[in-house]
Amino acid sequence: MLAEAAGFAFLAAISPTALLVMAVFLSSAEPRRNALMYSAGAVVMTVTAAVAAFVILRTAALNLPSRHDARYDLRLALGVLALAAAVVLSWRRRRPAAEGVATAAAEVAAEVAAEVEVPAGRNLVSRLTARPSPRTAFTAGLVLFAPSVTFLAAVQVIATASTRPLVTFVALLVVIVVCLLLVWVPLLGYLAAPSATTGLLKSCNGWLRAHGWEVTVWALVIAGLALVVNGALGLAGVL
Repeated sequence: MLAEAAGFAFLAAISPTALLVMAVFLSSAEPRRNALMYSAGAVVMTVTAAVAAFVILRTAALNLPSRHDARYDLRLALGVLALAAAVVLSWRRRRPAAEGVATAAAEVAAEVAAEVEVPAGRNLVSRLTARPSPRTAFTAGLVLFAPSVTFLAAVQVIATASTRPLVTFVALLVVIVVCLLLVWVPLLGYLAAPSATTGLLKSCNGWLRAHGWEVTVWALVIAGLALVVNGALGLAGVL
């Protein structure tokens, strides 16, 4: 159960946009303060979403053997949603007039790194990162770490498993920590070696600008296929 939940959490953590926005705040006038507030917003959103999703799923008693079909119905539905999200993201990427959030955020990160003023108003992420401050950093953390399909899948694995309270708590904690990888790893790196971490993030901007959306799509596809197969096998009585 823990390995499966951690796997979905890792896929949920793959967010080029989140990493690029962290690069923006670490390149701002108050890098440490802004990065800490961005991390705080991400933690608040992730913990709140994890607890809320867990409580809702446990209230539905999907961890009971008698709710076997409902449990796998939900996994199948989450898988379909993940695949649909991958299709939509690919479709939006191919429309020049409707750039995705990841592309806009990547452009903001690159412009800030080059010390170029970013015009506000393109979308919420670009507005929040155009003029970095503790308030906008915290808000960005809340927005970018809103629960995704893969995150819900990770929590669902835990909530529908019949385990002891301590095991459940540890599993939820692991999911939260893994989902926040792109927050705490760059932050700890910056606190330990500011120049090296900032330079590394800036060097990644170009690649993420070009391939970030592909990484996100493939993460959704992998998670979607895993959930669809798991849900279908469960409903067929194989699991």
